[in-house]
Amino acid sequence: MLWAQPPASTQPDNRSREDMNRRDFLKTGSLALVSAILLGCRSAGPTPTAVNRPTRRPTPPAAGDQPILVVGAGIAGLAAARELHRQGREVLVIEARDRIGGRIWTDTAWSDRPLDLGASWIHGVTGNPITELAAQSGARTVTTDYDNAVIYDTTGAPLDRSGELRLERLADDIARVLREAQDGDRDQAVQAAVEAGLPWSALSPAERIEARFILNSTLEQEYAGSTAELSTYWFDADGGFKGGDVLLPAGYGQIVDDLAAGIPLALGQTVREVRVTEEAVTIATETDTYTGPHAIVTLPLGVLKTGKVAFSPALPAPTQRSIDALGMGVLNKCYLRFPAVFWPEVDWLEYVARRNGHWVEWLSLARPAQQPVLLGFNAADFGREIEAWSDEQIVADALRTLRVLFGRQVPDPVGFQITRWASDPFARGSYSFNALSSTPDMRDELARSIDGRLHLAGEATHREYFGTVHGAYLSGLRAAQDSLRP
Repeated sequence: MLWAQPPASTQPDNRSREDMNRRDFLKTGSLALVSAILLGCRSAGPTPTAVNRPTRRPTPPAAGDQPILVVGAGIAGLAAARELHRQGREVLVIEARDRIGGRIWTDTAWSDRPLDLGASWIHGVTGNPITELAAQSGARTVTTDYDNAVIYDTTGAPLDRSGELRLERLADDIARVLREAQDGDRDQAVQAAVEAGLPWSALSPAERIEARFILNSTLEQEYAGSTAELSTYWFDADGGFKGGDVLLPAGYGQIVDDLAAGIPLALGQTVREVRVTEEAVTIATETDTYTGPHAIVTLPLGVLKTGKVAFSPALPAPTQRSIDALGMGVLNKCYLRFPAVFWPEVDWLEYVARRNGHWVEWLSLARPAQQPVLLGFNAADFGREIEAWSDEQIVADALRTLRVLFGRQVPDPVGFQITRWASDPFARGSYSFNALSSTPDMRDELARSIDGRLHLAGEATHREYFGTVHGAYLSGLRAAQDSLRP
């Protein structure tokens, strides 16, 4: 069966590799930093202004005039719709939100500083289709440098060279342990593999803190899943493009606006049921019903996991098992705007926190955006936990960390923006990861057309580029082509 774990005597494909990750564990002088690939959120700080809002909601198509239906106006849905439109097919995009973009969301509440509350980077610009889309939309890009960083210890002091070397040796040990575990007879969670292989009991309390920092900053911040859930066999079974990573100072919204131009959109339409017959597919929302010869459904994995969208007939058993087994991660953002820059002139600030994952990664926007803004990331377990906190609690907690690093003189921020992806009913997480008891074949299963009329798309359906904007985009193109087959 596609979804079965490999038997103990079988060597799983692609588990033994020199590179554990598409980034090294360590860069020269700094740990490899967070790769925030496909984030998404609903701001619970100052209410963001919705962007990319079309001027009208189309009337449901009349009988006999049936477009191909696309559920979801994220980049996967827009890519599919744009490709179908290019090939001369009628198409309608049905979206639950009052904006387009999905987990891409450029907020303009700060008029002089657009903020990407969702996806931020184009990861690997060489050959990446998003690079071409950015050029076509006229979007300016700016590089961020993972090497341009400072690491702070638990007391808030910058690590000296001996401290960096100590972390490097520990990171090498962790990489070795994971390589060996990937050659083992059974899969296990990354955390379990590391604790058994180091071994954990032999580490001092300080070494355990540093080991957790390495696991959070290089794996949890990368894949958005807890190391207690990440599959040792498959957590790194992804690919990437060469070249640097770039931000879009004016926001990712430029790209989705360009893709959506001229595409019929039905916003504010929460889908409740997808019905497939031999003749057509019907999409029932809370207020309307739409029918077309095919439907491309780009609901995030987290939404599919809730079961709140009914499929009739039920999804095939292998498809449903894949939905259940794959993980949906969390990576939340907290933007803090200050009166002036008080931190070093670097792109990244990293903190070896006593508590696992607690404000470990910070991006400075002082150089790439010319603004006194710090962006704090919280992933996996801690990222999920703080969604229940108030905005004031989150900001106060972030400030306590910054004051450990830079002293009591750190001022209160003059503005903030906070994301809560797991709480967003139209996302239920940031992006997918390969959880224990899942396999890459499950993503292929999700990409398989159902009854020749229903086609799933989105980053979770891409075997190689899951968790990325380019993976979502390419999945939309694939689904569009599938819908055009006789």
